[in-house]
Amino acid sequence: MIKQKNTFVGPFVVLLILSLCSWNSDDHTMIGPIPAIPDYADSTQWYIHERGGEADLFYIISTETGDHLMGTDTCHFADTHNPDLRNRMEHEMHAVDSFYSGRLNYFSPYYRQVSMQSWASESVAMARIPLAMSDCVLSWEYYLEHMNQGRPFILAGFSQGAHAVMEIMKRMPDSVASRMVAVYPLGYKVTREDTAACCHLRHASGATDTGVTINFNSVKSPECEISVVSEGNLFCINPVNWRTDTLSTPFVLYGRKKNDTLTVRLDPASRLLLVEGYNIDKPMRVIGKPGNYHHMELKFYYPYIRQNMADRVAAFLGKKE
Repeated sequence: MIKQKNTFVGPFVVLLILSLCSWNSDDHTMIGPIPAIPDYADSTQWYIHERGGEADLFYIISTETGDHLMGTDTCHFADTHNPDLRNRMEHEMHAVDSFYSGRLNYFSPYYRQVSMQSWASESVAMARIPLAMSDCVLSWEYYLEHMNQGRPFILAGFSQGAHAVMEIMKRMPDSVASRMVAVYPLGYKVTREDTAACCHLRHASGATDTGVTINFNSVKSPECEISVVSEGNLFCINPVNWRTDTLSTPFVLYGRKKNDTLTVRLDPASRLLLVEGYNIDKPMRVIGKPGNYHHMELKFYYPYIRQNMADRVAAFLGKKE
């Protein structure tokens, strides 16, 4: 495992250091102060729920951090030791565990994610994101070496977390991929460049195929797409009926005060999910636009995805018997 860790993480960290060093002093305002690196041997840098399950869910959270002050400078990365920032990240960790995990063991790392304001410019976000990705890769390696114990796993993330999932997939050796039940890079894109860089990205075609990629982005209509998360996407599957055709299917959006019945269908031309019946059209901040439901996807489909994770794990374990 030590040899694998060196080949898996080493080149990535070297590239990160080189990229950080390549910025000149005029670019300091783009990078700004950098919080201390998380130590993944420290249990406080994780949200963990061990259930004695036969398989794990490793989940990387989306953007829950805004720009904040470190001293007198503006920091564009989460500080995983800052209680206020940790509370925001923990909120999503807990929600996903509650809604998605079922009987799966759950592991979610804190990481120095890029701030929400950074995403106002895709080029700025992509310049800053190597730092966040290096944390995610390191946490994944620590999990494999010290926590996984050889169990089958699901690798999942949403939005910025899904970007991290793609980086992990590109570095995943065959010996690890053989234990992967499925990968869920939700609310993000799988591009031609991604598939060229990773042979383990295979489009899901049904509800119980394993070793596959489950991916989608939800909109009212194709022109409501947010380019940074879905432009150029190759993969899409309907998470309600688990089909890749255009069949429109009703689903229930569960709310605190009332439940609404919506419908969803896959548009093969745009590879987007078209949702009808959702009447709240307030866009998310910074990158949102009317008719884009990026901020709703975890809420829209969570009962269907939770059951799907259980079904794929059962199918995977059945193959191994």
